[in-house]
Amino acid sequence: MAWIVLVISGLFEAVWATALGKSEGFTRGGPIAVFVVGIVLSMAGLAYAMRDLPVGTAYAVWVGIGAVGTVAYAMTTGEEAASVARILLLAGIVVCVVGLKLLP
Repeated sequence: MAWIVLVISGLFEAVWATALGKSEGFTRGGPIAVFVVGIVLSMAGLAYAMRDLPVGTAYAVWVGIGAVGTVAYAMTTGEEAASVARILLLAGIVVCVVGLKLLP
């Protein structure tokens, strides 16, 4: 259960990071509300997962999922350029995250 919650909280990290960028320095109400909800859910999920998972592993997986999710969203919406090199590097992060899950 901890791993499922950790993955979901990593996705919420991508949500709040994206909303933070769209808030234009905390001047737009809608993105600020999404940011607040996203960060609360993301941190709560990370804290829950850390009850059963080592702190270093949980944090690395959470950050990895959040980073990949944030960049993938930005590339999908055209806010950031997509390239083969960038996609391969993001895939490398995903492989490392999966590797952390598979290690005993």
